[in-house]
Amino acid sequence: MKMKQLPIALTIAGSDSGGGAGIQADLKTFAALGCHGTSAITCVTAQNPRRVTAIQPIRAEIVRAQIEAVFAELRPAAVKTGMLFSTEIINEVADFFSAGKRPALVVDPVVVATSGAMLLKPSALRVLKQRLLPLAALVTPNLDEAEILVGRKLRRLDLLSDAAREIYERFGCAALVKGGHLPDARKASDVFFDGTNLRVLSSPRVRGVSTHGTGCTYAAAITAHLARGFAIGLAVEKSKKFITAAIAQSQKAGRHSVLNWFAR
Repeated sequence: MKMKQLPIALTIAGSDSGGGAGIQADLKTFAALGCHGTSAITCVTAQNPRRVTAIQPIRAEIVRAQIEAVFAELRPAAVKTGMLFSTEIINEVADFFSAGKRPALVVDPVVVATSGAMLLKPSALRVLKQRLLPLAALVTPNLDEAEILVGRKLRRLDLLSDAAREIYERFGCAALVKGGHLPDARKASDVFFDGTNLRVLSSPRVRGVSTHGTGCTYAAAITAHLARGFAIGLAVEKSKKFITAAIAQSQKAGRHSVLNWFAR
């Protein structure tokens, strides 16, 4: 019997004990989109949909060892990073992806959890910008993260376009600036810029649904589509549809809304 060959995707991120974000969300997304998911865990968090109560970072050399073990036998076709937390971990990841030919890297610059918990040390932000973003094929900041990257407030859709262009010019990677948190917006609109094409991707805003894990899932979906061979612009477009469906068809787990990773 001839077995189906699965594309492989790797997530380098933190573990969410509540199952809604981080490694757990990424692996569900990879599975939903037909990829074999692999992982390198950067931090263990004590977390639920309401709050992060504790963070234990993994030693940076162990993060590197996980990545090397995956590449040795299950070389991924695309990789994403999520919660990296410390300068030491970012440096190890950057060192690895600086050496030799590596697959497309999607950087979700996780800084603050939805609950407000800091998921990136302030001292690590400079290293993220200096060392990791120039290695990325795409960076996917939400509104708050984009404001941190460009150093100013972004409260209108046209300002997101300016920010996407500036991120590309400053770091040399394509940018997907997510506008889901724009105040008073009727649609959830994101801006994609790859140095040539500027696109606004919009979907109806889904009211009254928790958005815990949407950023992780969106970036993981892009990574999965890249692993399957789609060009970056099409990967972003398909992933916008995927995350919109996952939100619109959310389900209940206990007292909380959770994304529906297997929505269609």
